Order: sequence, then structure tokens, then C-alpha cells
Amino acid sequence: MTSDPHLSALHPTQRRITRILDPDHPLCREDVVWMLEYIKKKVADEDPSLMDLSQPRLMQNFHFFAEAAMSLIHRRHYSDQEAGRLRNWLRQAAYGLNDEPAREPK
Repeated sequence: MTSDPHLSALHPTQRRITRILDPDHPLCREDVVWMLEYIKKKVADEDPSLMDLSQPRLMQNFHFFAEAAMSLIHRRHYSDQEAGRLRNWLRQAAYGLNDEPAREPK
């Protein structure tokens, strides 16, 4: 599976999130779609972790979710810089929903 003991101990969903957000992992369209579906499901299921977020933070999550989704519509391939930006949008869109540490946007 994976040789990283930290990743091996994670739940499969968290392991996939960690892999997608890893800058060394080559980001593909399937990963982005999976991550957006994960976030959408958490929101639709009214995940309790969302209740801990402030309204401004929820608006930021939505903004970054929309940025990531729109990037799928407008681009087919990503340069390293674009992949990094997309990865950051996904990280910020999932803020508060997983164990991956997210940094507040600047």
C-alpha cells in the first residue's frame, strides 16, 4: 500500500486527502473531482465539523470550492504552478473537514 508509516495509520479517506494535497503527488483530474465530491458530501450531510466554522470562514470555503470547480471547467492540463494553486484551493475548500492542517488564506 504505502511505505510511509504515518500514512498507513490513517483512515483510507484521510490517506487519499493527504496524498491529493501532497505537493509531490502528481495531481490529476480524477483527484480534483474526488476531493470536490468529498467536500460536497460533507456539506450535504451537514457534517458537525462545519458547525464550528464561522460564517466568514464558510464563505471562504465556498469561494475556494468554486475556484477549484471552475478550474476543472476551463483547463485540461496543469503546470506545476497551476497544480499548486489548485491544491491550495482544495485545501482551503476542505478547511475544517479533515485532519489535514489548513492555513488561513492571506
